[in-house]
Amino acid sequence: MFGLYFKRENNCATLLGVLMIVKNSYIWYFMTTATMMAGCRKPYAPPAVLAPASYLVVEGVIDSGSDSTLITLSRTVNIANKTSLLIDSAAEVAVEREDGASYPLSKFKGRYLVIGLNLDKAKKYRLHIKTGGDEYASDYEPVKLTPPIDSISYKITGAGLQINSNTHDVTNNARYYRWEYEEAWKFHAAVNSGLIVKNGKVTFRDANEMYYYCYAGDRSSNIVLASSEKLLQDVISQNPVTLIPPNSGKLEIKYSIRLKQYALTKGAYAFWENLQKNTEQLGSIFDAQPSQLVGNIHSISNPAEPVIGYVSVTNMQSRRIFISKNVLPDEWNIDLTGCENNAYLFANPNTRQDDVALFILKGGLIPTLSVLDSLGQVIGYRASTVECTDCRVRGNVNAPGFWQN
Repeated sequence: MFGLYFKRENNCATLLGVLMIVKNSYIWYFMTTATMMAGCRKPYAPPAVLAPASYLVVEGVIDSGSDSTLITLSRTVNIANKTSLLIDSAAEVAVEREDGASYPLSKFKGRYLVIGLNLDKAKKYRLHIKTGGDEYASDYEPVKLTPPIDSISYKITGAGLQINSNTHDVTNNARYYRWEYEEAWKFHAAVNSGLIVKNGKVTFRDANEMYYYCYAGDRSSNIVLASSEKLLQDVISQNPVTLIPPNSGKLEIKYSIRLKQYALTKGAYAFWENLQKNTEQLGSIFDAQPSQLVGNIHSISNPAEPVIGYVSVTNMQSRRIFISKNVLPDEWNIDLTGCENNAYLFANPNTRQDDVALFILKGGLIPTLSVLDSLGQVIGYRASTVECTDCRVRGNVNAPGFWQN
């Protein structure tokens, strides 16, 4: 029989020698030191990771109707960079018609905005950008008319609440669709607090100091697409938009989603479908391989420079629904473990210390309700953390303007 002897250093296994046993005698056979590559892990940074190039990224849609055209310009960063996003807020941006008419966009919170273009549907339009001495433009695109959203439906499944979209175009001209959505929900803190510390004393909260109910929101980050290209009729039915897990805080009291629908050209659909595959459908050997994104935006200053994005010209259609907790299964509840509401006494019988002073007045815990003795006297308070009692940690006490109680 024999044995292999190694030493491990810097994540590498090095073979020192082989020990063979022959008739109860130990005979060493030393070998030339060899590094076992299977045990080595050395960092590798391919050129693409460290590439210093910063390419322009253009996001947004030219709205041909009365809604807002909002364009975001940013720059790519290499993977090794700790900066996640570089916003370009010092550009000149305009929508241009094929006959030369121009509609400038104003700077708005780091982005570029124009409201109510109401474009001529018979013309083609593009986005023109000047930034840092460079010039960029998208291809002239026709106005693509977006049909209304028929409905937003939902289905209760074992995996959660499935939100779906439904639409159709009687002219059979839309065919290619993309959706974005905005979410909003009402929720409450894990522990309700009717008390507060003021001037070193515990007292009742005023009405404007009640932080049990709040509102929060989010925007879509996934790419939602559908096409009726292979159907006789331009109908999209029960197209999945998003799935909300049963234990999500979004479903705690009431949930709302506003769906935005855009009709796309075939070229725009191909771009978004490719982007979807590159960002959401990678990770296993059976998934699509990454491929280059070919958009409709180009550098006029340097035609060889890559530019990322696809600017469509269309009118946005939107619809909103509300879903209350009472239509969902009773067992769908958010996990509130970790939020304790323990009692703290003025005179702890075990330690003989004032827990109220130590943990609430000085320790920062939030009093929630009084602890009474058999005679109805206050002998302490229950208390919990700010994270568990103040809903403002995760949201805002003011309801959105569109909210329905």
